[in-house]
Amino acid sequence: MDYRILIVEDEAKIARLLADYCYSKKDVPTLAGDGIRALEMLEEQEYDAVLLDILMPGLDGLSVCRAIRKRSDVPILFLTALSDEEDKLLGYELGADDYITKPFSLSVLYAKVEALVRRRRGAVIQGDLLIAGAVSLRLSTRKVTVSGREIPLTPKEYALLLCLMQNKTLVLSREQLLVKCWGYDYEGEARAVDTQIGRLRQKLGAAGEHIRTVIKAGYKWEE
Repeated sequence: MDYRILIVEDEAKIARLLADYCYSKKDVPTLAGDGIRALEMLEEQEYDAVLLDILMPGLDGLSVCRAIRKRSDVPILFLTALSDEEDKLLGYELGADDYITKPFSLSVLYAKVEALVRRRRGAVIQGDLLIAGAVSLRLSTRKVTVSGREIPLTPKEYALLLCLMQNKTLVLSREQLLVKCWGYDYEGEARAVDTQIGRLRQKLGAAGEHIRTVIKAGYKWEE
């Protein structure tokens, strides 16, 4: 596949196992034994995905995820021994895209990585145009059209639409949308997302039906 994957794992045996599996898939894995080194490597080059262990000495995975999201939207998949729901929700709030709990199947982990990378790579399909059904979003000018008619959106509405369209079929929680569209320092209520989604649907008209509510989970863009 030729994906560039950064593996951030302090247990050498697990890191090597992951790297060998990536090599078997024709990918280009790079190893970082701690969070500080991982951030340095992300400054040096771009990656298609980051496999990030949570429980590491020094700078833990949650802190690394927070730092990454300040400068990159690279897909992040957490490797964790933690199964507590609150820990997972915190990871999503910080910008993680997915989780896999140790011990895990390498084939399942890789399938998750592929899905994340494909969603990211497949977002822009015609130059800088992002198209889904009748909705077109031009990234360079931030203009949105529905069936050829330009739709004026506020910055928050635009950010929500972009996030949903870039992550087609992926359920995004309110917390994830807040982080991606409002920023890490936002102190308001998660229900602000519901208000903005309602306004966005109204402006999109019939195309607003692509934005589906997933009960107790969040929202997703569905073709």
